[in-house]
Amino acid sequence: MRATESLAMPPVTRLPRPAVIGHRGAPAYRPEHTAASFELAIDQGADLIEPDVVVTRDGVLVVRHESDLSLSTDVAEHAEFADRRSTRVVKGEPVTSWFTEDFTLAELRTLRAVERMPALRPLNTAYDGRFGILTLAEVIELARRRSTPGHRVQVLVELKNVVWPDGDGPTLAALAADELRRLGVAHAAGPVVVQSFDTALLRELRERLGDHGPRLVQLVSDQPVGDRMVTRAGLREISTYAQGIGPSRKRILESAGSRNGRRCPLVVEAHRAALSVFCWTLRAENAFLPEHLRSGDEPGEHGDSVAQAQELLDLGLDGLITDNPDHAVAALRSRTPQSVGA
Repeated sequence: MRATESLAMPPVTRLPRPAVIGHRGAPAYRPEHTAASFELAIDQGADLIEPDVVVTRDGVLVVRHESDLSLSTDVAEHAEFADRRSTRVVKGEPVTSWFTEDFTLAELRTLRAVERMPALRPLNTAYDGRFGILTLAEVIELARRRSTPGHRVQVLVELKNVVWPDGDGPTLAALAADELRRLGVAHAAGPVVVQSFDTALLRELRERLGDHGPRLVQLVSDQPVGDRMVTRAGLREISTYAQGIGPSRKRILESAGSRNGRRCPLVVEAHRAALSVFCWTLRAENAFLPEHLRSGDEPGEHGDSVAQAQELLDLGLDGLITDNPDHAVAALRSRTPQSVGA
């Protein structure tokens, strides 16, 4: 990717150009949340890398898609942790597994990462066991280390959920505020942007870090609560504590409808509310693509995700969150001034 100006998100203006955001790194090619995945995303041209953040028993912020360790680590193979398997309610549903909140960081360091979707990404299983679990601090340091004068890599931190075993412990917002201060990145000009689906969490973080704290992005679910968020009034409300929103590609495309790929009411209204718009999550496998962009019949075969990225960029998005940063970069490079949407 060409050398560019900083993609730091101003408080009330749009980004200078669309950003490529490596979703958990480049998990289409390396197991998610590993050093290899983040490094590859940067090598492919990602402007931001996006780690999901959960917490350990001793209060350390680590990067995993969820606190459930069974899908992305070899925890089930560790006999010494067999008694840590438990059942707890997560997002209203009972889940039986191993959870980060039951492990210290030192214990998590003994686990190894594995591919979370082996059926769709069998080549990634060759890297199973090669990498450990990273802390948020290590990911931020990786981004700093891999930045260059012409390509400043930022970190889009997604704060997930914390479910303490005894039901009592600090909030994730409190832990995140303390860690961002400790790392010296708790300010708007820093390399960290924070996102979450949890509105209360983002509001608490804003209160703890103030108006000059890191930029915040309100993720928007496809559930009814997300429908309210994307109304004009909902977007104005979000703009009182955040600088961006993150709807799904499904919501973006449904909002755009059949408008010749040029205007998306949701994007237009968000920009009127001084909110940048990041879209999640682009993946190249047929299983995640609309029928007209698929290639063949195998769910794991790659279709034309570059075309989907181009379609979304033409709707005026400020960033694409993707498992394939190289595909989004290719879509950006193919654009002409006439292809820019609303």
